[in-house]
This record gives sequence, C-alpha cells and structure tokens, in this order.
Amino acid sequence: MIILGIDPGFAIVGFAILEANHGKQRLIQCGAITTQAGLPLPARLLQIEQDMDELIAVFHPEAMAVEELFFNNNVTTGIGVAQARGVILTAAERAGVSIYEYTPSQVKQAVVGYGKAEKRQVMDMTKRILNLRTVPKPDDAADAVAIALCHARSHASLLASLDPATPGSGRYEVRKK
Repeated sequence: MIILGIDPGFAIVGFAILEANHGKQRLIQCGAITTQAGLPLPARLLQIEQDMDELIAVFHPEAMAVEELFFNNNVTTGIGVAQARGVILTAAERAGVSIYEYTPSQVKQAVVGYGKAEKRQVMDMTKRILNLRTVPKPDDAADAVAIALCHARSHASLLASLDPATPGSGRYEVRKK
C-alpha cells in the first residue's frame, strides 16, 4: 500500500510517501509544499491544490493520512490552515484516495507507544523504524512521515475494530467512499 502522509498548513505543507507491505514500511519520498509569503491566501491555496494533484498523480497513493486540525492560541492562523486542509482533502477526494484522519496524540501513540510523547521522541522513533540516517527535514516533512507511519502501523488492526455505524467507536475516524 502506498500512503500519502500530510501535515497540513498554508505556508508549508509537509508530505511523505510511504510504502507499507506486510508490516514493513519504506519511505519513498518526503518534502514540503511551500507557498510564498505575501501572496494572497487564494493564490496559496491554488498552489497547494495543484501540488497535491501532482503528488497524487505521480505516486498514486491508496490512502492519505492527514493530521486533524489542532488550534493553539492563534485562531487566525488556524483558519488559514483549515482552509488549506480543505483544499488537501478535496484533492484526495477528487482523485478517489481514501482519507484517514489522526490526532497528534494518536500519531504519538502509534509511533512511540505513548500518546503524550515529545516531538523529539516521535522523530527519533520514526528514524529508527524506517532505518533512516537522519530525521527528515523540514520539520513539517518529518511530521508527515510520522503521520504516514501512524497509518501504516495502525490501519490494519484498528480498521477491523471499528463499527462504521457508530461514529467515534474507534481510536480514529475513518471516512471511506
């Protein structure tokens, strides 16, 4: 299975392409979609959409794992991220890619085994699990790798335990066509 991991944003969107087969994972590529500061938000959203379309066309992911929106103190930034996340979800939906959403604590739990792990611990475990020489850069790409790895490690076991008739019955929400 090819998984597209996404750490949403409007200035930087981290992405990771991960191959998962029979309990083994391999990082194919990771990086970031960056938009130019000072551009109007609609222009930034269009660039994100076009780059997402290209990623999906090149790598043909079967699943997209995306981090759920988490608001800190800056609501204005959160609104921009929410709009970018909408563009990202729309691109995947249009291409027929199954979408899976994870909270930050679910990513930490799947990668480290502890839902309140520090970011440093998540990055170290990601590096170890995937046998990488260094943690991917920028941080947004590293986060996207962890999100994809979360899906690879938890999808098979969690999907079987979900009752689709009961929202919130599992550890994450699954939206399939």
